[in-house]
Amino acid sequence: MLGAIIGDIVGSVYEWHNIKTKDFPLFRDDCFFTDDTVMTIATADAIMNGGEKDDFIDAYKKWGRLYPNAGYGSSFGNWVHSDSREPYNSWGNGSAMRVSPCAWVMNCGFYGRTGCWPSNGWETVTTCAEVTHNHPEGVKGAQATAAAIFMCRFYFGGWEFDYGNDANTPEEWKADIKRMIENNIGYDLSRTLDEIRPTYKFNESCQDTVPQAITAFLESTDFEDAIRNAISLGGDSDTLAAITGSIAEAAYGIPEPIKEKALSYLDEPMKDVLQKWRAFLNLN
Repeated sequence: MLGAIIGDIVGSVYEWHNIKTKDFPLFRDDCFFTDDTVMTIATADAIMNGGEKDDFIDAYKKWGRLYPNAGYGSSFGNWVHSDSREPYNSWGNGSAMRVSPCAWVMNCGFYGRTGCWPSNGWETVTTCAEVTHNHPEGVKGAQATAAAIFMCRFYFGGWEFDYGNDANTPEEWKADIKRMIENNIGYDLSRTLDEIRPTYKFNESCQDTVPQAITAFLESTDFEDAIRNAISLGGDSDTLAAITGSIAEAAYGIPEPIKEKALSYLDEPMKDVLQKWRAFLNLN
């Protein structure tokens, strides 16, 4: 999930000052974490506390109230500070930017053996979205993002060698990921970054953020390049880069200098959750 946090921090200074180039300083002194980071942390916290519907609701309200000025959309902010525990039919991209931890508890080995999504992991993805973003597009955005992360873990993580998948290059793996998302999720990923960039504008919907974020990953060569691709599109830069970064982390990993720099922007409660999350996934 650190990939999402890095994308958020890098994109934070460009959300209202879009740039249409990949040539920019990756981290600036005035970068900061936003609601994308807070809610990604909250998702991991919810999973570690059980991953059920009430766990997500409790975590989103808890962390949202701890960081009330992180830049939430008005509807989500109102929900966080209300007594309501019901969703509000959102199709916003918030469901996609926070979902990445869910994709790391899905079982790659099960998929490799059967070709079927592991039901426990997929259910967690859907629940994570539906507690607020229960509009079909809101759920779809979270599912597409999680699917891309999951498939990157499967292909780039080496499972294809264990289970004899015919695709054996990054280009072929990406083609499979693209085809799977188009066929099973329904997004059109046919447009290139060069085709998207000239007319792309700020948009908070899943349907006009997630496909672009996935394309930024598909055209990337490494983690940093993926983040730069996303920022270069403009739009909702921090969320776009958070989604792209969450996918790129699963494919490429994160270079240590980038990881260390990003952590310097976080406070101790967030670092504590990150440390516990690594232990939870047995990554230490």
